[in-house]
Amino acid sequence: MFLATANKTKRLLHLSYIGKVAAEELRLGINNVIELLRDLPADVRVLADLGRLESMDIECVPEIGRAMELLEQHGVEMVVRVIPDPTKDIGMNIISSFHYHNRPRTITCETMCEAAEALAL
Repeated sequence: MFLATANKTKRLLHLSYIGKVAAEELRLGINNVIELLRDLPADVRVLADLGRLESMDIECVPEIGRAMELLEQHGVEMVVRVIPDPTKDIGMNIISSFHYHNRPRTITCETMCEAAEALAL
């Protein structure tokens, strides 16, 4: 499952990857991200939570790249990733090097508490 939510007052887009993520559900979720970005300022911060991710289809990689490009076009300021298990890192640094031309500040955390601190929540 992929879930995208936003908090306008905190300039925060929260992306959650839960269980087994399939390409089609991520593709549909990206449409939700587009809608959420319309209400967020250009200096949006992103919290990508992979803490409950079990697996992700390899076909998700193009959709993740598309999301990164959308975020860059919007003017993303910071990306904080929660990846408690390094084996669940799906290659975000590699993917981002191809899709962010102006790389936002990126922080990888092991816990949501660390992420909240990095985002000053």
